[in-house]
Amino acid sequence: MTDSSVLDLAQKSVAVAMMLSAPVLGFGLVVGLLVSVFQAATQIQEMTLSFVPKILACTAAIVLFGPWMLRSLITFTTKLLVSIPTLAR
Repeated sequence: MTDSSVLDLAQKSVAVAMMLSAPVLGFGLVVGLLVSVFQAATQIQEMTLSFVPKILACTAAIVLFGPWMLRSLITFTTKLLVSIPTLAR
């Protein structure tokens, strides 16, 4: 296993991790921004008001993007397991 193959594997792993986390983090970011604007406009400073909508948005993102995330992870894992004999050389 050469240095370039290790770096390539690490790069692909990070890319897959970022791709899988992007929808959940994006939904959480948008909802957090909207709740913050609402709290600033109404001067309501309740912690649960900012926490609960983010949890619901992240859950909705997992429900919506879950099948795609699972397929992507299975594809990456399958390619990784198939390439083990070539990586061991």
